[in-house]
Amino acid sequence: MACPFFVPTRKLDDAGWLHPARLPLGGGWQGHCSAPGHEGAEPSDQDLHQYCNLGYASGCSWLPQDRSCDAVRFSVAHDRGTRLLLGFVCESGHRPAGHGMLEFDVPLERWITSHPDARIQRMAECYLESYLLRRIHSAPADPTLRPNS
Repeated sequence: MACPFFVPTRKLDDAGWLHPARLPLGGGWQGHCSAPGHEGAEPSDQDLHQYCNLGYASGCSWLPQDRSCDAVRFSVAHDRGTRLLLGFVCESGHRPAGHGMLEFDVPLERWITSHPDARIQRMAECYLESYLLRRIHSAPADPTLRPNS
């Protein structure tokens, strides 16, 4: 679950997480804050590790008291090869505060259904990027292909 005010911009390849694929966005991300009064501010490495990438950032001094949710969670609901259905849940106080589905066309590389909140949409894009990279790396080799053919 990522912080709902975190706007990821680029993947952190070696940021010291033990299991980066288990992070809410499928890996660690660098980015900026969109919380009121801190728009565009870049969090410290410590804040990225403790709050931004993980959500439920009650210890973050930038987190506004008045907010619709504390964290956003994503999952792949259906992978039909050419179409991906991503589910999202916004949580507040460890309870659902909103949910929905987003759909992506893989061959066309475009969203069929997107989220109206640009921050959550950006997180979905990051989650999708991480998922597609894992999917490519875990795909079985094609036995019909031979080296130098």
